[in-house]
Amino acid sequence: MTFSGGVRGKYARRYAEGTNVVVLDPDVARLFPNREAVNETLRAVAQIVQIQERRRHRPKGWSERGKHVVHRER
Repeated sequence: MTFSGGVRGKYARRYAEGTNVVVLDPDVARLFPNREAVNETLRAVAQIVQIQERRRHRPKGWSERGKHVVHRER
């Protein structure tokens, strides 16, 4: 990859605003037609990660709804 055709300062304003510019590999870029598709997918993945983290740190005996489950002997 070369940046020989690049324009100096093209993304300076966005960079100053805190935007991250990420270069995707071609196979990944083909899956996402635009930035909205990338952002929507990353938000979904982030939500899944947060759910998994909450489940991992939940005390034993807690159900999916957050109520304590009492197991009775039969």
